[in-house]
Amino acid sequence: MGSAPASESEDVYLRPGVQTAVKILVVGHFAVGKTTFVGTLSEIRPLRTEEVMTEAGALVDDLAGTHDKTTTTVALDFGRLTLSDSLVLYLFGTPGQQRFTELWRDMTRGALGALVLADTRRLQHSFDVMGVLEELGLPYAVALNEFDGAPRHTLSEVREALDLLPETPLVRCDARDRDSSTRALVSLVEHLLTRTSELEHA
Repeated sequence: MGSAPASESEDVYLRPGVQTAVKILVVGHFAVGKTTFVGTLSEIRPLRTEEVMTEAGALVDDLAGTHDKTTTTVALDFGRLTLSDSLVLYLFGTPGQQRFTELWRDMTRGALGALVLADTRRLQHSFDVMGVLEELGLPYAVALNEFDGAPRHTLSEVREALDLLPETPLVRCDARDRDSSTRALVSLVEHLLTRTSELEHA
C-alpha cells in the first residue's frame, strides 16, 4: 500500500516534538454548541456520538430556543488540537442533558480543566454545570457562544449574572469560528498555567 499524503499524515499523527498532552473538557448545558466547538477546532476527524432527537426526549429536555436542533450528543465528542510544537490538547465534549451528568462526572478524571460554553439566552442553565465543576475542584473558564439573534450583554454584566470569581476567565466566542474558539481555549490554558504556578509557589 502507498503511504498516505503528507497532509493526511500530519492530521492523524502527533508532531515529533510534542512533549505534553492535556485532557480538556468542553462542557455546558443542552444545545449550547459543544459538538460544533469541538468539530471546529479538531485537527483530526472528530469522534461524535450524536443521535436523532425523539419525541420522548422532548418530554425531559428543555428545547426552548433550539427549534433547529435535530440531534444530540449521548456520550461524548472527542477531538485534538495541537497548540504548539510541544503541547497538544485532547478535547472531550460532554452531553448537556442533566440525565447524563453522572457520565460526564466520570469524564473529569484526568482532566486538567474545563471550558464552559454559555448562551446569553439561557445563562441560568450554566449554574448546574459550574456547580459540578466546583464540587469536583476542576478549574474552568467560561466562553459565551454568541448565537445569531441572542441578547448582547457586556462581559461585566455576564460575570455578575454568573457570579464568577475575578480570576475566572470570561471571553466571547463563536463555536463556528476557529480563531475565536482557539482564543477561548487559550484563555483556559493560560488560566491553568497561572493557577499551577501559584500552587507551586504557595
